[in-house]
Amino acid sequence: MMSAGIRTLVAATAFALLPAVTMAEETSFTAFRVLKPEIALKAAQSAMMQCRKKGYQVAVSIADRFGVLQVTVRDQLAGPHTPDTAYRKAWTAVSFRTETLELSKLTENGEAWAIRNVAGALPLGGGVRILAGEGDMVGAIGVSGAPSGSEDEDCARAGITAITEEIEF
Repeated sequence: MMSAGIRTLVAATAFALLPAVTMAEETSFTAFRVLKPEIALKAAQSAMMQCRKKGYQVAVSIADRFGVLQVTVRDQLAGPHTPDTAYRKAWTAVSFRTETLELSKLTENGEAWAIRNVAGALPLGGGVRILAGEGDMVGAIGVSGAPSGSEDEDCARAGITAITEEIEF
């Protein structure tokens, strides 16, 4: 049997170490948010519908904050290259934390030009980060198939607008 003094010492030591364990847990892990599949699908479908209204047949992809594909939709007459291109635009926006239309301009000359040689990167307009709350990146949307990168980006932004209420916290 443990004496009362030893029990008190063990209890005091455990109590003293409790904040250290809690602090270790707080600094050992990070919390992040990703879109639910239903929200990602809603954004992709909304972007596709916006392009369709303008007469464009496109594909739309959503990548999560790590660049992993969540959803792709392709309109019935969109070119065979568009699903892959849409995903690469979303992946590029996530990877470089920059809209791809802006990135296309930044990589025209100078040192940033090397980004164009990164495997999978596609600095061509149509990839837009999805920001929630106070700027927390939760993913990106990529659109491919409109006549220009700026038109692709407009459709991508329409997809984000469609989910704005669901992602504000």
